[in-house]
Amino acid sequence: MNTGASRIEINEVGPRDGLQIEKAFVPTDEKVAFVDALSACGYARIEVTSFTSPKAIPALADAQEVMRRIQRRPGVIYTALVPNIRGLERALEVGTDELNLVMSSSETHNRANLRMTRDQSLAELVNILQAAQAAGVPCNVSLSTVFGCPFDGDVPVDDVLRLASRLVEAGAAGITLCDTTGMAYPTQVAGLCQQVARALPGIPLTAHLHNTRGMALANAIAAWQTGVVRFDAAAGGLGGCPYAPGASGNVNTEELVHMFECMDIHTGVDLQALLAIVRGLPQLVQREFSTPLLAAGHRLATHAPPAWLAERFGPA
Repeated sequence: MNTGASRIEINEVGPRDGLQIEKAFVPTDEKVAFVDALSACGYARIEVTSFTSPKAIPALADAQEVMRRIQRRPGVIYTALVPNIRGLERALEVGTDELNLVMSSSETHNRANLRMTRDQSLAELVNILQAAQAAGVPCNVSLSTVFGCPFDGDVPVDDVLRLASRLVEAGAAGITLCDTTGMAYPTQVAGLCQQVARALPGIPLTAHLHNTRGMALANAIAAWQTGVVRFDAAAGGLGGCPYAPGASGNVNTEELVHMFECMDIHTGVDLQALLAIVRGLPQLVQREFSTPLLAAGHRLATHAPPAWLAERFGPA
């Protein structure tokens, strides 16, 4: 068991991964206010938006304006998803701190999600990595479906290792292992994290977990026990994958923070400030939802005892 990692880093992906699939368009002013509120919570990173074509993701058509207008807090890294060279150019124009590139580790999901073969995506990402290096901006690469594909089933570990190694050779500063449709289980997570860490010594690994089948927190513990200290999460569990019918979203940031803080693992995130943001999410995205932690509160939140106790037993 990992006993040395007393601090982890959380990358809040709600503004990008969360809002991109919401049916109601969130106005630019509200997106900016959302990111600014998150900035005050103490995150290591916030994924603000995606520089994908507005036609492909109309929910984030205002990407450049949002990135320009947010109030950047010292110590917070502001990232964005970049799908191609044009997206890279748009991201650089507004001073994005770090770029997140994405491809799938399974062939069918990559074709369905990105309209390209894996080899085509790999070539595109290598071009972006080279251009980003020339511009002096670091890139992280998120490998989707590493723990399972909704079309192909289990993905061979060798495929994941091959893609991750090629991307690091091309200049990726970090690799995110994504449980895109919530198919992962703890021993699988631990095993893959260990194998990738051995193959890519010194390369930071991030775990991107979904709670589709209720195992996100257990999977987070499994990753942490192998030495992973970076985690993607979304406030309120926003997000999800269109190729996972009935899927819930990303692991809830507030639940991840609560769990690790209970274990004396420092996250840097102010849980009470985050819960205040989560309470406002139904209004932001124009739909009702709730989370268990929001309903129950912190495990040490106490309540007034029944009045009849004092009448029967006297003052405590």
